[in-house]
Amino acid sequence: QLQLVESGGGLVQPGGSLRLSCATSGFTWESHYAIGWFRQAPGKEREGVSCIAGSAGYTYYADSVKGRFTISRDNAKNTVYLQMNSLKPEDTGVYYCAADSAGAIQGMCRDRDRWGSWGQGTQVTVSS
Repeated sequence: QLQLVESGGGLVQPGGSLRLSCATSGFTWESHYAIGWFRQAPGKEREGVSCIAGSAGYTYYADSVKGRFTISRDNAKNTVYLQMNSLKPEDTGVYYCAADSAGAIQGMCRDRDRWGSWGQGTQVTVSS
């Protein structure tokens, strides 16, 4: 059974950093699956932030986070990370990781309905 567990959220001041982790189990995802990070702010729709897929580790970033966020994975630990730097108040929200069979990563990351498995989410609050 596929499971995703996020961790690493918290309260941080603007300009600060956090690293989110998504621990996965129940499937061999290295080359056949994509992992995505999505976020949902209060009153807004869930949006794709960054995704990674394939044995080559193709990545995609939303324009709003390019240059500030970095997605990476540790195959040995079956864990995907989202390093978030230069955080802004508008980055506040619940961050979810998701998994599904790998496809065109840009299209996948822009379509939350494309993903079949989700974690429970971790809260990120950027505030002074």
